[in-house]
Amino acid sequence: MSKRYAIGVDFGTQSGRAVLVDLSDGTEVADHVTPYPHNVIDETLPGSGIKLDIGWALQHPGDYIEVLQRSIPAVIKESGIHAADVIGLGIDFTACTMLPVDAQGEPLCFLPELKDNPHSWVKLWKHHAAQDEANLINQFAEDRGEAFLPRYGGKISSEWMIAKIWQVLNEAPAIFNRTDLFLEAADWVISKLTGSFVRNSCSAGYKANWHKQDGYPSEEFFKSLDPRLEDLTATKLRGDVAVLGTKAGELTEEMAQLIGMQAGTAIAVGIIDAHAAVPGVGVVTPGKLVMAMGTSTCHMLLGKEEKHVEGMCGVVEDGIIPGYLGYEAGQSALGDMFQWYVKEAVPAYVQEAAEKEGISVHEWLEQRASAYKPGETGLLALDWWNGNRSVLVDTDLTGVMVGFTLLTKPEEIYRTLLEATAFGTRKIVDAFQESGVAVDELYACGGLPQRNQLLMQIYADVTNREIKIADSKQTSALGAAMFGAVAAGAVKGGYDSIVDAARKMARVRNETYKPIPENVEVYEKLYQEYSKLHDYFGRGQNDVMKQLKAIKEEARS
Repeated sequence: MSKRYAIGVDFGTQSGRAVLVDLSDGTEVADHVTPYPHNVIDETLPGSGIKLDIGWALQHPGDYIEVLQRSIPAVIKESGIHAADVIGLGIDFTACTMLPVDAQGEPLCFLPELKDNPHSWVKLWKHHAAQDEANLINQFAEDRGEAFLPRYGGKISSEWMIAKIWQVLNEAPAIFNRTDLFLEAADWVISKLTGSFVRNSCSAGYKANWHKQDGYPSEEFFKSLDPRLEDLTATKLRGDVAVLGTKAGELTEEMAQLIGMQAGTAIAVGIIDAHAAVPGVGVVTPGKLVMAMGTSTCHMLLGKEEKHVEGMCGVVEDGIIPGYLGYEAGQSALGDMFQWYVKEAVPAYVQEAAEKEGISVHEWLEQRASAYKPGETGLLALDWWNGNRSVLVDTDLTGVMVGFTLLTKPEEIYRTLLEATAFGTRKIVDAFQESGVAVDELYACGGLPQRNQLLMQIYADVTNREIKIADSKQTSALGAAMFGAVAAGAVKGGYDSIVDAARKMARVRNETYKPIPENVEVYEKLYQEYSKLHDYFGRGQNDVMKQLKAIKEEARS
């Protein structure tokens, strides 16, 4: 038998990437990136110029098809293999990224009469304009003693499905009424590939409050929120929910011609991008925290018992690896914070110096920030430039940095931002540990861990744990390809379980980051100060952030 391959497509925040993987050992034979033509839509709607309010983040669903159409033929061509040797396709997606579709499965923003209404478009994961709805969901669920709430750390996020749907109903009831189904973008793309619709257990569990035994929250709960939502789960959230690794269907003839693959190829149900990275680094047992580090960070952990952890994004049975409970937490900004600083706040002389040295601004800052000892900058920051995902679950929180003087340098600010994200991860690790969910090892994947050595050493020192780094450059796409191989099955040259696939295909680098004792001691002191700021601004002692945000919105109205 000739070699067999699978393709994983990773749909990120700003682009999509296809990776062609050798199923015998996980070698990434070829990859190709397609930037989204419309990028993140957070200021004005394409074509109309209609301005969006604060907190909005949309996308164009056509961009996702563009990724398939451009990147899949590119990796097949680059590799020189025959399309018939690709036996499976899997996709992962940022989530919750949701869109309303009509009875034919077409996005409402494709309809000429609806395209100028922002609510007809895809709401990206970092769409935060449904915070008011999220607050009410949390209040009602807590008052009613709803059993689902503790499974999500006691708070539902504005980034998730129910809050976003309720915002549509409140602000655009006509769009809500025209919607046949509210879908995760991952499930919509799978439906386009296969011609059939199925929801994936990962997105449904973590982002739509679905439970394997209990299903969605009750109709009575939805009615208590708003009588118009009473039958939501039976109507606009209807559909079978399939476990990860399930074959969603086979590639249609029409899509096969469009993307250069063979009709009938097995297509796996979708999965959230960060969660696909867990088998991608070979983690298939409890106690190993996987940090998927990109524009934001997701923290994934497997367990055998259901524990309630403050601010976690969910504990879902079969949510990551079938047979285990999957825990998720996260930070709403990581690379986004560093990119903000480089793009919006770095002095011109830094950009000029980096250009003169022939390196990026990030590299220039990292090199100089590495010369400082822990604590030497005299600065401390909270990592809330895009709100707090865990453990406070509040997108109205914003960034803080203290300790500035007239001598503060750009590289000191940069190092402080790196440290702030490490402290945020430490807060999450501590929450798991204190709730009885063991965190014995740390794994990191994504572009940042492989490029930024200073960042990873800081994380090791702040958490006082050794950190292993994924060898794959595209860990989420590799994980998605693994699920594609499982959808095909061993009889076709794939695998019968994701555990089998991970054991053969995943790998980590030999070199690791180990804590440096003298750094650990200093960072422990700084972390205690971080925790004071964290609780002061984040737990209601001082709501200045929310007051500033309200004044800003009032001034703009």
